[in-house]
Amino acid sequence: MREKGSSIYVDSSRVYRFLVVMLLAGLAHGLYRGVQDNYLAEIVKINEFERGVVEFFRELPGLLLIFILATMYRFSETKVFKIGTAITLTGTLGLLLFGTGKGVVILFMVLYSLGEHIVMPVKSTISLHLARGGKGGASLGMTQAINHGGNIIGFFLVTGLFIIFPKLGIEKATPQGFKIIFLLATVLLIGSTLVVMAMRDQGKAVRRNRIYFHRKFAKFYGLEIFYGARKQVFITFAPYVLILHYGADTSVISLLLAICAVFGMLFAPFIGRLIDRLGYKFVMVTDTLLLMVVCFFYGFSHLIFPMEIAYIVVCINFVLDSVISMASMASSVYVQEIADNQQEIAATLTTGISVNHLISVVIALAGGYIWQQTGIEVLFTLSGLLGLANTLFALTIKSTGKPTIKH
Repeated sequence: MREKGSSIYVDSSRVYRFLVVMLLAGLAHGLYRGVQDNYLAEIVKINEFERGVVEFFRELPGLLLIFILATMYRFSETKVFKIGTAITLTGTLGLLLFGTGKGVVILFMVLYSLGEHIVMPVKSTISLHLARGGKGGASLGMTQAINHGGNIIGFFLVTGLFIIFPKLGIEKATPQGFKIIFLLATVLLIGSTLVVMAMRDQGKAVRRNRIYFHRKFAKFYGLEIFYGARKQVFITFAPYVLILHYGADTSVISLLLAICAVFGMLFAPFIGRLIDRLGYKFVMVTDTLLLMVVCFFYGFSHLIFPMEIAYIVVCINFVLDSVISMASMASSVYVQEIADNQQEIAATLTTGISVNHLISVVIALAGGYIWQQTGIEVLFTLSGLLGLANTLFALTIKSTGKPTIKH
């Protein structure tokens, strides 16, 4: 990664450790995410509405992120990265060691989510900071691709293990198989924590205001509201549609997530370069138009096709939504273009995450209630209308033509 004309990164030893952490954390998250929804449905016995309640608490760290990070205003980005990684480890460790009661499971899922959310804006700012001028989109794309590479291994491992477990006498609907997965995720996160602890704290602390709102970022905040709503519907309810409505087991869900990760690894660098070449506005608008198609098939496939065909259509939909969701990188590049310095980027991205989680916690509760009371047709119709509103909003964004911040 030495400085060459085609290199994405500046010459820095930090790049290697950072990318190793992304790989290990991605692998651990693949294991965790591969079993999460089936664990909640089959072991913890969480229903449609309760799934929204779980997500409400799980997303609270994102909503409160600006306040959480405000307490770390003296810390460098690297130190915050270390803290977030260690907290994520406590989440899987708790799920491994403690029982399957609803309260206990929610508590440790919230801890995992807290660490994940602390890392979220920091890994974006570190990735942008390590990039050469004009390579921000490519750097974010590479980071996502490596993360997806770890996810792929984790998801395929879950699929394989849950196919093998019955042959070893481990029944699918018992906690034992899930605990094995949590053990593997915990070991990997221990490794990730050790590597990140070896990273030297470099650079000055980035001051994080409790709430950083600036008029020039108004449209970014609006985009984050739409993205938060869209993200919440699909992260929370799309897997549950497959599990409760179509009977998908853990091996199927993890296989679909593996396929999503494969496409993510292949397409993330391409989407990053597309943002750099065609502009963030083009990518934002295209993303939201495709989203409306996805919403339609999620909500109405079972009414249009025979159940077996509808199942396949919804599985394809699941993968398509995962691919187009990567276009959210465009908003980070938009912030980089209009920001005046690195501190402003960090503060704005952090505030943006909390903004989109403000709508996320509402959507989590409302979505579960809407599904339980009216069905998935209404839930995904409303999601499609949000996608349409997002498209119209993205069309109002103008590129400034301002050069990106040099490092």
